[in-house]
Amino acid sequence: MGIILPVWVIAGFILAQVIAGGVLALAKALGISFQGVNEAVFQATFSALIYLASLAIVIGLPWAIKKYRTTKAELGLDSSMTWTDILLAPAGFVIYLILSLTLTVIATQFLPFYSTDQVQDTGFAQLGQGYEYLLAFATLVVIAPIAEEVLFRGYLFGKLRKHVSLWLAILITSVVFGAVHLAWNVGIDVFALSIVLCLLRVWSGRLWPSIMLHMLKNAIAFYFLFINPIF
Repeated sequence: MGIILPVWVIAGFILAQVIAGGVLALAKALGISFQGVNEAVFQATFSALIYLASLAIVIGLPWAIKKYRTTKAELGLDSSMTWTDILLAPAGFVIYLILSLTLTVIATQFLPFYSTDQVQDTGFAQLGQGYEYLLAFATLVVIAPIAEEVLFRGYLFGKLRKHVSLWLAILITSVVFGAVHLAWNVGIDVFALSIVLCLLRVWSGRLWPSIMLHMLKNAIAFYFLFINPIF
């Protein structure tokens, strides 16, 4: 299970994108044009569908076919959010920053192919109207953190802890999470983030602190990417 689970999550994540892309290609083949659709509206809808499909495939499919049920407790969602969950996010953010900077310095020194210039493609570009910013914010700061936390720190980490040691579960989850971001600098950064997210899940016994920290991190990134670009 220590090997099957991460492979299954990656496969489900990729399959969701393939299905979404296939549906889009089929629609175009049938003569349905998306030329007049606002780019931000299209991207927000497309991203939401991919996340929903990923969760349905990874969590729902084993339940439907094999009766391999995933409980709320396994996902860390069996209790309501508390003020402690919210307050843990800023503290976790500081720890994540220190760890990320440390790993980045190490990567810069020992990985010749490592480049800090790689930019993650968020799918959103040239936002102009207010509603476009709202759609991008909802997608990147709300939907993505919730879906990714349920998928990685909820499902994958929650399941792995039953089969491997705690630190191996953290390592596997974080490596997989970094790998799916498809860029070395982003991958190392979110690898560091994932370690802190996993520890928050363990320390609190809930997924909410991880969700809040992920939202906080993405909100700050959103500000510097779209509101007040620094480059």
